[in-house]
Amino acid sequence: MFRIEKAKIKKGYGYTLTVTVKEVKGKCDVGHRVGDKIVFDGLRVRGRMCFSALATLMPTIYAFAWGSDFPWGKRDVTIVPCPDEINQVIFEIRRDRRKPWYRSKQT
Repeated sequence: MFRIEKAKIKKGYGYTLTVTVKEVKGKCDVGHRVGDKIVFDGLRVRGRMCFSALATLMPTIYAFAWGSDFPWGKRDVTIVPCPDEINQVIFEIRRDRRKPWYRSKQT
């Protein structure tokens, strides 16, 4: 279902992700607002994030950070909603391929 391109592994892998709040339907109980950013850089998470949203986003964050591509949307961007149907927050996950966390010895 998900694939990692072999060519990318030879150059480096593990990518920084920026999660941005794109829309809030209702009023988020945690206080997320449009424009909020959370950065996952392989060593730490910078920014505030609701645990329920984090639990929902984590499988996508993990796969995307390690180079998986999805058959929908743009190559380095995907959208994931939080699980709250009444006060739903829509997150955009954007991958930055410029500086991989790990480099192979073959590069």
